[in-house]
Amino acid sequence: MTVHDEQAGLILLVEDNRQIAEMVGEFLERRGYSVDYAADGVSGLHLAVSNSYDVIVLDLMLPGLDGLEVCRKLRREAKKSTPVLMLTARDTLEDKLVGLEAGADDYLVKPFEVRELEARLRALIRRDRRQVSTEVLTVGDMTLDTATLRLTRDGQELTVSPIGLKLLAILMRESPRVVSRRDIEREIWGDTLPDSDTLRSHLYNLRRVIDKPFAHPLLHTIHSAGYRLADLESEVASTTQTA
Repeated sequence: MTVHDEQAGLILLVEDNRQIAEMVGEFLERRGYSVDYAADGVSGLHLAVSNSYDVIVLDLMLPGLDGLEVCRKLRREAKKSTPVLMLTARDTLEDKLVGLEAGADDYLVKPFEVRELEARLRALIRRDRRQVSTEVLTVGDMTLDTATLRLTRDGQELTVSPIGLKLLAILMRESPRVVSRRDIEREIWGDTLPDSDTLRSHLYNLRRVIDKPFAHPLLHTIHSAGYRLADLESEVASTTQTA
């Protein structure tokens, strides 16, 4: 069965294991994708910066420049927001946090089923291709311009991952309402839900950027209900003044 045109896309595969690269490349091409290939980090970074891909599939352990460094350079120096799916043989929460902090959008632990890889690619492509409405969202002293993806808090410009920006847009649009974990996951990943650590890891990294350097938090976990983005300090002050 051939993948429909709107689902297929241009993929960059950066993987030094030739057997894995050939298996993934041949499968994806049969499914209607176009695949560029690099066997090391330096070549992969060059291709990623020079071209416009729908998704980059990036192995963590690479010769020359490892996947984490490729991802960091792609985000921080090249300012590319191309979705990155990281392949890793490491399955600890700490390893996943490091990958997501470097700018990866999702990860897949080796060994993996190639059909699951394709499902995750489709989810990332669908998310990235959705038309983004032009809005300026504000909660407390934090503002997100969805057109330019510029995020500021208290006048300081902040840098978060593409998934982090998507998370913020969801929570800021619904603020101060609580949004359930399931609703957030379906909005970002569609029907291909990630493992239980993925959302938690993204939220951990998001808090580190938008809350930790500031006097009071905006992102709140509501036990057994979900998450909300709200300026509770201002709400309390307003209530006190009214009383």
